[in-house]
Amino acid sequence: MARLKFCANLSWLFTELPDFSQRMYAAASAGFRAVEAGWLYDSDLQELQRAREATGVEVILINTPPGNVKGGDLGLGAVPGREAEFRQGLDLALKYARALHCKRIHLMAGRVPAGSHRREVNEEMEDIFVENLNYAADILSKEGITGLIEPINTRITDPGYFLDSPHQAAAILEKVGKPNIKLQMDIFHWQIMDGNLTQNMHKYLPLIGHVQVAQVPGRNEPNSAGELNYSYLFTTLENLHYQGYVGCEYRPRGSTEEGLGWMEDYGKSSR
Repeated sequence: MARLKFCANLSWLFTELPDFSQRMYAAASAGFRAVEAGWLYDSDLQELQRAREATGVEVILINTPPGNVKGGDLGLGAVPGREAEFRQGLDLALKYARALHCKRIHLMAGRVPAGSHRREVNEEMEDIFVENLNYAADILSKEGITGLIEPINTRITDPGYFLDSPHQAAAILEKVGKPNIKLQMDIFHWQIMDGNLTQNMHKYLPLIGHVQVAQVPGRNEPNSAGELNYSYLFTTLENLHYQGYVGCEYRPRGSTEEGLGWMEDYGKSSR
């Protein structure tokens, strides 16, 4: 049975260091062969390239830009009237992905506009999201890049996020129907919104292009106290022959290094 491969999310791990290039070196020193990150766009791209080349780590995933964070944005993929900005953000993400040889981009859906009710705008936002995902699929296919959509829970993390369940995401992917647009399974979010993880993992594995992990509800290391038995969940992924990386997108309780013992505890020697 193939062991799972883990990558360090540099937006959450090694934050003791101020910039992403330093965190990349730290991840490599800790034994990670791959990294991912949310938004690298405030970092010098040449510095990131040098760090990637020096360490030999693979950059697995980046997100499209969030938009105007101060204005309340968290992605623009499904937001009415922001299609042009979504395409501009995709262009920027592609620039970084090409430079870092990254083959996955999380196409962030965004929040329901302030003052709107989810039920009132749901159909419009879904239509816009499908249109933007089709546009992105065509652009990304020329680069050999997979686009990902990720449900984010609206009960703890972000009450306004448009895409909030694996079932909603799967229905959207069916409408898009492009092989290079896939589902990002963040087990933390899926547990909070739907639970039923075993069945959902079996059901949606053919759609899944990336996995991320954190304990519930604290979003700490997988072996911290919480609702989830990650020994069982990792074995389930192995039994399902999941081949991709598992992103460590959690908040360390102490220093990042101190919290990495959970990998050895579960016998996952391949990072």
